[in-house]
Amino acid sequence: MASSRIRVAVTQAEPVWLDLKATIQKTCKLIKEAAENGAQMVAFPECWVPGYPCWIWTRALDFDLNVQYVKNSLRLTSPEMLMIRSCARENSIAVSMGFSENDDDSLYIAQVLIGSNGEIKLHRRKMKPTHLERTIFGDASAQCLDVVGQLPFARVGQLSCWEHTQPLLKFNAMAQREQIHVAAWPSLTPHSGVEGKDLWSMSAEGCQALSAVYAIEASAFVLHSTALITAEGVKVLGTAGGPLMSSPGGGTSAIFGPDGRRLTQPLGDTEEGILYADLDMDEIVRIKGFAHCTGHYSRPDLMWLGVDRNLKKLVKGAGSASEGLVVEEEEKEKGTDDFVFFERA
Repeated sequence: MASSRIRVAVTQAEPVWLDLKATIQKTCKLIKEAAENGAQMVAFPECWVPGYPCWIWTRALDFDLNVQYVKNSLRLTSPEMLMIRSCARENSIAVSMGFSENDDDSLYIAQVLIGSNGEIKLHRRKMKPTHLERTIFGDASAQCLDVVGQLPFARVGQLSCWEHTQPLLKFNAMAQREQIHVAAWPSLTPHSGVEGKDLWSMSAEGCQALSAVYAIEASAFVLHSTALITAEGVKVLGTAGGPLMSSPGGGTSAIFGPDGRRLTQPLGDTEEGILYADLDMDEIVRIKGFAHCTGHYSRPDLMWLGVDRNLKKLVKGAGSASEGLVVEEEEKEKGTDDFVFFERA
């Protein structure tokens, strides 16, 4: 009988802020390290490339940093993405990575799941950027709804940050029968205490609780991946004095079992490293015997979820093509039948 155990890895590291090429190099180094330690999959944080735009929580507008951020954000079809895919293939390891996606100089909080053969198994965008993230990032269309990709050893799902507060989106993910879930987060600031004005729900403690609860609700293993920020990062991004990411720390990476228990010992919040866990996939079967919210513990005759998976386009055509136009089929997002119209030269 084949082994039901899978070794996974979660990074806790600082990106090379605002530097696409250097962060890609660091990414490949961490992928290689995880593979050398026997991991079959490694998970990276939200906006790992080229780092989360932490300054937005200190000042909503910074034109110089915004331009630099756009120029260093990662395109889905680019030499840099090919480097990551090649690294995954060369080291025979699957990679889940959050990144700032540059699509014609519009940015989206995105995630990609790459198989150990270097193929992209899943690409999605964050459904709705959170609060001040909307000063930089756009909303997703149907890219947000296909959450789970199939790897040889498990069905792997991905969500970003406060998407873990979205009940409908979470249920949509769980209904896709994920077994391992990647919860991608930026660096997370500890809560200031009972008298503090900061939201506990946005703190390191609150966000880690969201990941643990997700594990319980989904009966899935959760890879909670966070970045960290150093004093140099605070200086580069100019976050000193702000409410979030304004002092060194923020690393709270962890791996949770399908009953919500923590399977890893924490690193220090300023410590770079990789956490590993050997997952017994039979634990999912055991836990689902008690509660399976998209199986025997559901009531679809009473409650169900409807979704619209059609990718929304800025320009649409109706009826027959007008004279002077040709129709070319573009590389489609999964599950769509859209076409793009081009003017004939």
